[in-house]
Amino acid sequence: MTHRSGPALLALHGVRVLGGPSVDAVAQRFGLPSAEVREHLLDAQAYGWVRRHDGFGETWSMTARGRQEEERLLAEELDAAGARDVVAAVHAAFLPVNRRHGQACTDWQLRATRWDRLAANDHTDPVWDDRVLVELEACDDELAALCATLTDVLVRFDGYAGLHAAALARVKRGRHDWLDAPDRASCQLVWIQFHEDLLATLGIPRGADS
Repeated sequence: MTHRSGPALLALHGVRVLGGPSVDAVAQRFGLPSAEVREHLLDAQAYGWVRRHDGFGETWSMTARGRQEEERLLAEELDAAGARDVVAAVHAAFLPVNRRHGQACTDWQLRATRWDRLAANDHTDPVWDDRVLVELEACDDELAALCATLTDVLVRFDGYAGLHAAALARVKRGRHDWLDAPDRASCQLVWIQFHEDLLATLGIPRGADS
């Protein structure tokens, strides 16, 4: 049975997985009204779970206390949905794909020369770039399969596969910035957010599953 997370949890969870987002970014990611997300974040702020920042427009970050509360709520949800074994199995299957995706992103960004092993990839070698894109497409296919398994038990995992596929399509059309740009739903950023979602859901510290 598919479980749909409540909007209060999604608002809090969105702050973590999106990394310092605006209200609108959280609302768009989970298909919620912005006004509802803001109300839930204001409540979370009153509990000391999140902080509001207004230096460059309204954005939100999670406190250490908020992270503990979010992981408690996610653990409760995971067990109530009977989804722990499924998510744990997806996480285990994700790890080798994660390593391949990371290497492919590095190969897209860097292309060693005789003089500089960290030389930037200038994208003048179509054979090199095509090989990297084939690997990224394979990782994209595997992400889609993993997300399909997850959304059968937790609806909130829906969306990652579509965002990654859309970004990769732009990269293939020559929009190289969509591979790793931090200011949009690029391949690398969406992948990081998906990984963070798995870690948060299972209560695993970042870096502990490397």
